[in-house]
Amino acid sequence: MIEVNGLRKYFGNVKAVDGLSFGVKEGEIFGFLGPNGAGKTTTISMLSGLLRPDAGTITIAGMEMSGGGGKARSIMGIVPQEIALYEELSGRENLHFWGSLYGLSGARLREETDRVLDMVELSDRADDPVGKYSGGMKRRINLCAGLIHRPQIILLDEPTLGIDPQARIRILDIVRKEAESGTTVIYTTHYLEEAESLCKRIAIIDQGRIHAEGTLAELVKLVGEEDIVTITGDFRADAFPALPEGTRIDRIADGTARLVVRDHGAVGSMLSGFFSSGLRVDTVAISEPNLQGVFLKLTGKELRD
Repeated sequence: MIEVNGLRKYFGNVKAVDGLSFGVKEGEIFGFLGPNGAGKTTTISMLSGLLRPDAGTITIAGMEMSGGGGKARSIMGIVPQEIALYEELSGRENLHFWGSLYGLSGARLREETDRVLDMVELSDRADDPVGKYSGGMKRRINLCAGLIHRPQIILLDEPTLGIDPQARIRILDIVRKEAESGTTVIYTTHYLEEAESLCKRIAIIDQGRIHAEGTLAELVKLVGEEDIVTITGDFRADAFPALPEGTRIDRIADGTARLVVRDHGAVGSMLSGFFSSGLRVDTVAISEPNLQGVFLKLTGKELRD
């Protein structure tokens, strides 16, 4: 449904997107996972036709996006990171406006507006000004604006940013149902739990480049079967105790050590070595391989950085 090859975008000397290539199948939820500034929004803007790439090609349902991609854009729904609503208008009036831009009118426009309002459980507040909505309500109406014309493809740019857990759960449920009905979804996020629970395949993106792509299971295999042990305490990198066989140092800084261990049995002997050396241990945390570990291994930093 979507094919991207060698996509690049520069802003002055800054490479916002640096040679992205990926494909998304029909009915798939494909996630872009990365921190702020990774290139996610720039990629969405080029896919939607809002930005012209400096290099590379984008094909949507067999149609190239060169020259603006008018036909391709007509089958897409865009949900931007910034709220794209007029606060002085009601939720219903906003949806009528956006629906009309997608070519809806008359009874069809009213029916589709009622459908999406019911979908996000805001029918009872539809005629209130958007300026009186909570942040979560605005996010839900923002989502409606991208779904009102029943698009074949939905581009979602961090649609749950800054909202409460209940509203987030509702939006994620809607996205799942859209994909189940055959809609193709590209979903950008910097929330690990969203990518893990929602996306069939995930691309880890940072500094405008895709560092790895695959299913959750495929990505986790990149860090192997080893566990990560994080220890905080009173120690220095130049005076670290000897470690058991099968344990290695990932990094040490500011009294925090990240160690990679092959089995949990090594943790006990490792801590015994700490105590016998007279070092203070404040906390010990053990985590199994996950997306955070994959991101750290591929980029050298935590996702929240």
